[in-house]
Amino acid sequence: MKDWIKPEYRRIYAAVAAIPPGRVASYGEIAARAGLPGRARLAGRALSETPKGFDLPWHRIVRADGRLACMRGQREQARRLRAEGVDVRNGRVRIIAHGLHHDLDREIWGSGC
Repeated sequence: MKDWIKPEYRRIYAAVAAIPPGRVASYGEIAARAGLPGRARLAGRALSETPKGFDLPWHRIVRADGRLACMRGQREQARRLRAEGVDVRNGRVRIIAHGLHHDLDREIWGSGC
């Protein structure tokens, strides 16, 4: 990663890059995974300032309530998520079904999750 990028931005970009296809994460979850709990807005700012040429799966970031995060590109975000098997309805994703902890929750609490 480029040396001139702020260290906290590097960690945020790494957390976003680690989201697997078919899964989504909120800004807050990305911040926490980057070691910056409570810094959801910083994660949003870092993503809005992503340097050209970075190939991050930006479409896998949603708001904490599951709403699509990209205001100007919601159609493109929904299209990309659907292509990965994510169910997008009315501009929302069910985090319980497609979030990063989906499989862990199911293991702990059973199939009712």
